[in-house]
Formats: sequence, C-alpha cells, structure tokens
Amino acid sequence: MSRRALLSVSDKSGVVEFARALVGLGFEILSTGGTLRTLRQARVPAVQVAEFTGQPEVFGGRVKTLHPRVFGGILQRRDDPGDRTEAARADIPPIEVLACNLYPFAESLMAGGERDELVEQIDIGGPALIRAGAKNSDSVFVATDPADYPAILGALTDESDAAELRRNLAAKAFAVTAGYDALIALWWASAAQEAPPRMVLPLEKVRDLRYGENPHQGLAAQYRIGPGPEGAGFRQLLGPAPSYNNILDLESAWATASDFSDPACAAIKHGNPCGLAIHAEQAEAFASARAGDPQAIYGGVVAFNRPLQLATVAAMRRVFLEVVVAPEVEPDALERLARRRNVRVFARAEGRSALDGTAFAGIAVTGSGNGVLIQERDLAPDPEGEYAIVTARRPDRAELDDLRFAARAVKHVKSNAIVIARERALVGVGAGQMSRVRAVELAVEQAGARARGAVLASDAFFPFADGAQIALAAGVRAIIQPGGSKRDDEVIAACDRVGAAMVLSGRRHFRH
Repeated sequence: MSRRALLSVSDKSGVVEFARALVGLGFEILSTGGTLRTLRQARVPAVQVAEFTGQPEVFGGRVKTLHPRVFGGILQRRDDPGDRTEAARADIPPIEVLACNLYPFAESLMAGGERDELVEQIDIGGPALIRAGAKNSDSVFVATDPADYPAILGALTDESDAAELRRNLAAKAFAVTAGYDALIALWWASAAQEAPPRMVLPLEKVRDLRYGENPHQGLAAQYRIGPGPEGAGFRQLLGPAPSYNNILDLESAWATASDFSDPACAAIKHGNPCGLAIHAEQAEAFASARAGDPQAIYGGVVAFNRPLQLATVAAMRRVFLEVVVAPEVEPDALERLARRRNVRVFARAEGRSALDGTAFAGIAVTGSGNGVLIQERDLAPDPEGEYAIVTARRPDRAELDDLRFAARAVKHVKSNAIVIARERALVGVGAGQMSRVRAVELAVEQAGARARGAVLASDAFFPFADGAQIALAAGVRAIIQPGGSKRDDEVIAACDRVGAAMVLSGRRHFRH
C-alpha cells in the first residue's frame, strides 16, 4: 500500500523539491488547485484531491478538501482496531504527511485590501486540515512552514526522533491557526469600534532576549502583534543584539522624536526624555538635546526624526550611547558609526503592520497581573483651537512656540511630569514623581539659571498653587497645563501677580 501525503499550500517555496523527495520515498501525492498545477508543471506525479474523494471542488474553490476521505485519512488512529476496521470498510487510506499553509489574509490586510477580497482570503479548509493533522500528531507530520520540510524528510528516513518532531510540529501548527484566526477576529471586531468581549492577540516572535529588565529575569523575548515590518518596525544596521531595556527605550525615543514635524532629537534614559530639542540643523538639535542633561544622556538611547547625517554622528563622538535610531542612516554616517564599539544602530523598517488594517492599529498593551490592559496610544496632538489663555498677560510669539513644544514633550514623560523648555529644547525635567510639587522642584533644580525666561508644561492640572509658585519664583514666564482643578483660580492668580502667562490646554497626558 502506498504511503500518502497531502500538499496544499499558498506559499509554494520548496514544495516541488519536497514532493519529489516524498515520491522517492514511495509516497503518493495528493494536491489541490495551484499546488497541483505547480507540481504537474514540474513533472512531479500528483493526484487531484477531487479525484481521490470523488467529489469535485465546488463554489469557486471554497470547498476542496472538506471531505470524510481526506479528514478520515488524517484523523484515523493507526493503533485503534476499531478505526482500522472502519477505515478499511469505508476505503479511507491513511494520510501520513500534511503540508499546508494558509491563504495570505495578513498580506492582503497589509496591502489595504477591500472587504470582499479579505473575506475570500479567509481560509477554511486549511486551518481545519492543520488542526486535524496536529490533533493526530501521534501519526501525522504536519508542516505549516517550508522550513519544516527538511526535518520531516529526515524523520521519514530515520524514525528515531520522529515522534518528538511530530509533537513539535503540532505545537507550531496550533499556534499558526490560533494566530491566523486571532487576526481575522480583530479585523471583524474593527467594525464595532469598541473592545470586543474576547480578544486574542496574534503575537509573533521577533527575537529572544538574554534576559528581561534584570539578569535574574531569565525568560524574555520580543513579540510583535501580527505580521508586519521586520524587527517590529526597526531594522538593525549595526551593533550587538538589543536588550529588553534597549528595546523599551528605543520605542520611547522613536515615539518622542517622531511626534514632532520639525527636525527633532530625543534622548531617552529609563523611559523618560533626558534631552529633547528641535532645530533646523540636526547636529544642533543633538547638541541642544545633550545640553538638557549632559550626565543622564550617558548610556542612553537617541532618536532622530530625519535621516541621520555624518555631521550629527561627528557631534556624538564623545558621548557613549547604547542605541541610535533614525528613519534612515546616510551611508557615510553609518560608516563612521561602524568605528564605534557596541553602539546599536537602527533604521525605521518600511511597510504596514497587519493591525494597520484594523481599528486596533494604535493600541497599547500593558501587562496587568494575569491579564492585560489595552488603550489607544496618546498620539493625537492637542487641539490648539481649544487652548484658553486665562491670564492678564498673553504669551508672546516665542513663548507660544516654546509652550507648544513643551506641551508635546511632557506627554512623553512619566507622571507626575513637569518639563521646562526654552528655545524649543528641554532644560529641566521632573519625571515619575508621586507629588507634582516635587516634580516641579526637580525640573527647576535641573534647569538652574536656564529657568529664567523659560516656559513650563505640566501633564495634569495643579491641585494647588504651590507647584506653579515654585516655577514662577525660579523665573518661568509662561505655563501650559490642562486645567480642571477646583483651585485653578488660585493658580491663575499666582501667575497674574508676577506677570506670567498661563494657557489651559484642556487635555491631560498621564503616562505610567
């Protein structure tokens, strides 16, 4: 009796060679649609599944393999006498090898496919075949990836590790179908524009990490949500593998720098900006960002929102940095960076993520006990049309430019957050404080003499006037904050007494 393999794949990579090798081992090949055409064009003998089942494909190919002779061949238990008797009576021969990968739903979603096209890319028979093969992994090899083919061929000739391979392939297969269905479910749920009652995130591993935040946290890896650009959005150009903390700070740095339309440089340390500036000349933007806190930038992560230039790399030469990221890195700049030891250099990876085609493109996911919290990312700029100038003195044009800069900067600082800025650069940061007054004190202390004539932004309202008074005493001339405190009048009065300006933005920016 011939051994049988069913090959029905969207990704045709390696399938001809795999089928030819199986034929050489005495297998009869069953196949469908485009896979069958590919095999026959390569002169690999193959039997159409419709011929095997006696049932033609119907409904434009929507039903090809959903037949008892196919699923019975996969699911029958070889060591069960009752199954063997039933299979013999129904003339259902066993299928020993299954190669199946799924319709490219994610690729169509990333390409911006219309609804009808996406619906047709929802595979039905493929997931059913894969799950059947994985369920019966005691007897069936199930390949969901062309990379699996060589191992299967090896196990068919040397069966010493065959059982373990089948189990590993089954685990991979169930993960493949779960991720596939999870992405489809997110797309369907998008129409409701609300968090669904059950959400499964299709996480795909990007890389293993040596450890987590600390060396004793040994199990650590980076995943992305669904298929998308390489490296979860960033291509590594130079340097050793990034750490868990590198990746967190890289994401924070990129989010901060890319939030500005003018050329910007953001320096991040432990998730907070220790330097941030915008300037027409990129090297000057870096110099101003570094001046924000020349000590804290040591060992930090620096991001730019324009292609990285050689002059900027030259300006960085005496600063030890863990990571540098930009949309692109100009060739001469990359060559200069290659002379440095242990700096990790990343460029933004092009392309859409699968989630870009859903309502969940902008979600942030945070661990919470044995669950997660999800929310929209805080990406939208404050609507300046809702700004309210509430003091007797209006901010002048330069102050207003700095207030806009500071208001955008403060949302990237952990709460309670205060930033002091002048000439569109941070000069003081108070981050992650339990007391807003203490956050102001830290920002003022860091700014020193630079606070005189500067502006201040707060991520939330001042519950009392004391925080604003500390800043005003240091020489701050304009403040932007959301407002909404019962004591807003007292805070505004404190500004009026010294001739300072205050703007209420109407929007809070907590970050935890």
